[in-house]
Amino acid sequence: MNQTPDSIAKKHPVIIQGGMGVGVSSWRLARAVSQAGHLGVVSGTALAIVLCRRLQDGDAGGHLRRAMAKFPIRRIADETIDRYFRSEGRPPNTAYRRLPMYRVDSPRHLVEMTLIANFVEVALAKEGHNGLVGINYLEKLQLPNLASLYGAMLAGADYVLMGAGIPREIPGILDRLAHHSPVEMTLHVAGSPPDITHRLTFDPREYWGGKAPEPLKRPDFLAIISAASLATMMLRKATGKVDGFVIEGHCAGGHNAPPRGALRLNDRGEPLYGVKDGVDFAELRTLGVPFWLAGGFAHPDKLKEALAQGAQGIQVGSVFALCKESGLTGSLKSRVLELILADLLDVFTDPLASPTGFPFKVVKLSGTQSEVDIYRQRRKVCDLGYLRQLYLRPDGSIGYRCPGEPVADYIAKGGKPEDTAGRKCLCNALAANVGIPQLQTDGEIEKPLLTLGDNVGQLKDLLVLKGASYSAHDVIRYLMDGKEL
Repeated sequence: MNQTPDSIAKKHPVIIQGGMGVGVSSWRLARAVSQAGHLGVVSGTALAIVLCRRLQDGDAGGHLRRAMAKFPIRRIADETIDRYFRSEGRPPNTAYRRLPMYRVDSPRHLVEMTLIANFVEVALAKEGHNGLVGINYLEKLQLPNLASLYGAMLAGADYVLMGAGIPREIPGILDRLAHHSPVEMTLHVAGSPPDITHRLTFDPREYWGGKAPEPLKRPDFLAIISAASLATMMLRKATGKVDGFVIEGHCAGGHNAPPRGALRLNDRGEPLYGVKDGVDFAELRTLGVPFWLAGGFAHPDKLKEALAQGAQGIQVGSVFALCKESGLTGSLKSRVLELILADLLDVFTDPLASPTGFPFKVVKLSGTQSEVDIYRQRRKVCDLGYLRQLYLRPDGSIGYRCPGEPVADYIAKGGKPEDTAGRKCLCNALAANVGIPQLQTDGEIEKPLLTLGDNVGQLKDLLVLKGASYSAHDVIRYLMDGKEL
């Protein structure tokens, strides 16, 4: 789709706080960044799980229920509270009540939980100020995305960011959701013939019980990609307006795009990236839309470098993940900051850990034994299912499998045994990172598996200024001019 350069004239933020993990980029973090005049971003990943479990833990401070009271479809808010809220929290040594896993035909109450969970996170992030708030999604996590987008738009999200794939259809979906119109999205179904298309549908009008309200604001859309060539393709083939790009390099935490060409590993077993994985700044500058650089840019000099290359600014994640307002547990933050100050932090780019097949960065926290080895001892169970792959069964129906589930189950669904080697349950691990781990039926509490960017060690400059604890505001002042508050 051809675009004019008018979008670049709009005043966009210089700093985008990355949308990280499950609940790491919390509403508290996003609100703090937005109040400081930049783009605070909440993570849209698994928000139904986050809301469900926080309600069961008693909703400390009443923040969730305060936001739910503003949800425009009152019935959904009331039913969600009745179903999951426990005023006294969970009794000791009890599991969280579980949500069903997403399917092409997900249960209605799961879709409604998705709507209100995304609304709540954005509404809380926007509360009490006039700053900009965005929400981040993963294209690979397709099944929740349509309802998630609509819930965030009901709360007035200013930006939608999406990576981990090529989100070509999302701009047009945003256009239609702004008018409460039905939307659909092409699903990735392994083994499906090229002449058969599978679609996920969502009709907002089904949930209103009558006529939908006035049109919503259509948020700006930023695609998170790894190369200028993908930006060019998105502008040509997207179903609606792409308002900008975040160009994320392989130094970033979480999932990384695989190297171009044949996979090669270094002596540590990490993917090797080369010249072909670099960024063509000249091509980006010709596109007429703003772009931000991400992955190793959490330093004042790197911000200046990005601006010199024609970027609108930078997106940074890991530096915010370790600040006071992030959703990571205090113990995880403290341990990582100690390692950074001692120059002992080790981040391993694991080519196998993620069920998606994308390289995934893992922080080594525990002495000489890597977190990957520790996590390998976990009994395999797949009970959240966000990273499940859709595949075509012999009878033509759609099935669901994950390389991180029990190996026998995966093979029984037609999966290859070799695909399971080294795979981890990131869904449960990322929930544990923010203090909502599930107690499984064997009595084990799910363990965290932390991800951060390669260059998070450069935080030491900030820590020397602020000590082993700092705020989101400290990060912004540091990045903008290198001076402490």
